[in-house]
Amino acid sequence: MLSQFIAAACGVVLASAASAEMTRLDDQSLAAVSGQGGIYLSGDISINELGGPVDNSYFGRCEETTKKCGARFAYQLRENGGWMVLDDIRGNFAFEGLTLRVRSINSGFGGDGELFDRDVLELGLPDVVRFNDVRFKIAASSTPRPTDPGFQQTDIFSVQMRGDVIMEGNLLVFPEGHP
Repeated sequence: MLSQFIAAACGVVLASAASAEMTRLDDQSLAAVSGQGGIYLSGDISINELGGPVDNSYFGRCEETTKKCGARFAYQLRENGGWMVLDDIRGNFAFEGLTLRVRSINSGFGGDGELFDRDVLELGLPDVVRFNDVRFKIAASSTPRPTDPGFQQTDIFSVQMRGDVIMEGNLLVFPEGHP
């Protein structure tokens, strides 16, 4: 008997919702409606869990303990200088709630800087990022690639992360040049 009552109540609710219709808003009513622009992203990203694409005497699969695996990001600090690298990047991280939007800044940053009257790209950091066996090394290198002639690398330190990281705030990206 109770299940029949619940089924009948659900039917009435669904029927009333189905008979509702959209109505037009005039300009004055529409002006009172506010919303939020931008993009809301969630993701689960894996980086080289099984190793990189190069297979030679230096690189291999991650389970080969005598070889390196993972991605590499190299950047030169000055022209003709050495290279700083994030090396052996691998693992998995997930996030929910990364936002992306354009933000207009027309102030002097609360008295801390010059007037800035332009748009910037705002990355709203997600509340929590979950790391699962994320690893990388920060190193100094003589060349951008280990396969380049004269390669020498000094690992400065290694990082391993597992667990949740709480993030707050925004990252602002300021455009340069003339689009």
